[in-house]
Amino acid sequence: MRPGIVHRLDKDTSGLIVIAKNNSAREYLIAQFKDRTVIRGYLALVKGRLSPEQGVIEAAIGRDPHKRRKMAIVEAGKEAITRYQIRQYLNKYTLVEVTPLTGRTHQIRIHLSAIGYPVIGDPLYGTKSAYLNRQFVHAYRLGFRLPSTKQYREFTSPLPVDLEQALEYLGQND
Repeated sequence: MRPGIVHRLDKDTSGLIVIAKNNSAREYLIAQFKDRTVIRGYLALVKGRLSPEQGVIEAAIGRDPHKRRKMAIVEAGKEAITRYQIRQYLNKYTLVEVTPLTGRTHQIRIHLSAIGYPVIGDPLYGTKSAYLNRQFVHAYRLGFRLPSTKQYREFTSPLPVDLEQALEYLGQND
């Protein structure tokens, strides 16, 4: 039982989450996630110069048959769709805006790694970083209908200091 919790972020992912004040609001918000009407935007820094500039990754995700603690792209997995758009190239890295159209565990990290662009600082699917103590994934945008008024609202969150500093470091060493 998780009172008020509507959805989750991966461990070490920063940014916005939704918490409901009461059970009816929680059910209303959960239904929006289930119906895929919630707009979610993430920023991720990946190793390599991602190309093309925008695209869609469609690959089913399920439990990794060899490492039970991990998820993986597996034929018998659940549908997973991720849209991406390049924001900026920084030397041998790419800052990318990611919009998951489904909500699978570790989806962004798995999909980006699967196409050859692992998330910086991700010890499970990506690559370790000398200048970051966690994965560079930030939930910066969240849009949904409010339970109280049914009005659509969008919220944003700036990058936290550690991720900003990582971008500055890379920009200086471009």
